[in-house]
Amino acid sequence: MQPIYTPKLLPAKAIRHRRFGSTDPVPGSKPTAKEQMPDLQNQQEDYLFAIDQVGISRVRHPVQIESDLMPSSQTSIATIALTTSLPQESKGINMSRLTEQLELYRQQGGSTRLRDLCGFTRELAERMEQNNAEITLTFPWFYERSAPATGQSGLNHADVTIKIGYEKGLAYTAELGLQVAVTTLCPCSKEISEYSAHNQRGIVSVMAVVDPLTLQAADWKVRLLEAAESNASSALHPVLKRPDEKRVTEQAYENPRFVEDMVRLVAADMYEMEDVQAFTVECRNEESIHMHDACARIAYDKRVLHS
Repeated sequence: MQPIYTPKLLPAKAIRHRRFGSTDPVPGSKPTAKEQMPDLQNQQEDYLFAIDQVGISRVRHPVQIESDLMPSSQTSIATIALTTSLPQESKGINMSRLTEQLELYRQQGGSTRLRDLCGFTRELAERMEQNNAEITLTFPWFYERSAPATGQSGLNHADVTIKIGYEKGLAYTAELGLQVAVTTLCPCSKEISEYSAHNQRGIVSVMAVVDPLTLQAADWKVRLLEAAESNASSALHPVLKRPDEKRVTEQAYENPRFVEDMVRLVAADMYEMEDVQAFTVECRNEESIHMHDACARIAYDKRVLHS
């Protein structure tokens, strides 16, 4: 015989909560209206030091991206930091205003256009009643990439960083960054081996200092991507069939690159961009025959005289 199922009789939810430790609210004597609450953040005193940056970080928020590569319009998720300064005589900032301002920006479209972000940063400083503010966004940017032989397409992605700074009475500052994976083939391995050569995935990071209001490029992301990928042994592809693999493998063999070669070649492209004031190029190769990574870095400021 099949056993007869008997439903379990549970106590009411409120009783269950009490059984697991819930208690009634404690009657309080402190005010509940905002106007009657003490405002510790706005207390004025000598607090020993001014603070350069204070705010919130690791905020995840949707943003709208425009791209010269397909898809031309996309929504991504950015990790955001919002900060402002704080004078010595002020105890703290009203941090809820930071997220309020961010939500207002989202309602207005949440653009990643540099001019729009400059306006947001200025408004943030004004809302916080401070002389400066800064926003940093990092987000994945997707772009269509076709296979070199068959033409089959898919989506690649790079990680993009935008940092905009505002200080009352001064020009806006901007640092634009991109990190993308590429293929590098070892020149030494190719030179000494009877056949073949080892290769690895390289991570190229580029950061450019620009004037965000006069930047000429319609899509600066594409320019940084081209600087990184065009100097590698080969770019990466989301879809590769056998004819594509043959083409990519041979291209890498024809263009061997040390990590030192990578940073120098990318730096040369960055140097030739007239609206880039300063730049940093880094490459880290995830070595395929070593237990370690290989890395190299160049920082160059075109505003400083170099011997």
